Amino acid sequence: MGATTTIDELDRSILGILQEEGRITNVELASRVGLTAPPCLRRMRALEEAGVIKGYHAELDPGSLGYGIMVFALVSLRSQAEDDLRAFESHVATLPEVRECHMLNGEIDFILKIVAHDLQSFQSFLTSKLTPAPNVASVKTSLTIRTSKTSCGIPVDPA
Repeated sequence: MGATTTIDELDRSILGILQEEGRITNVELASRVGLTAPPCLRRMRALEEAGVIKGYHAELDPGSLGYGIMVFALVSLRSQAEDDLRAFESHVATLPEVRECHMLNGEIDFILKIVAHDLQSFQSFLTSKLTPAPNVASVKTSLTIRTSKTSCGIPVDPA
């Protein structure tokens, strides 16, 4: 199942359920999509091998692990040459506090989602790891006050 392979309605049902309930048993998944266990498992494995399913994870509560704040950082680089973009991305990939990194079109080059234990630790991260990063011209930050929606994954539309 590559980019040109069709994902049918059964595959979409499997994907939608797995995205919401990653720990569901194969037997329960098969029952919910109207298959027996062996063909359901084959479909799931094919979706994994094709890279449609990229992995499984547990959603953790940041506060329970002491991460009290989340910040979005808008980063502008001095140069947008491909090597410079990749150098910045490589640096950011080494920073566990950066949970997401997206390159943007327009005036801002990257938006980062960053978690920190508190404002002091974020300030330390900002001045010691982010602003001195390769090619960084400026960083504008916004502290999250409240999160009203968090949805992992993507909408799985019917076929």
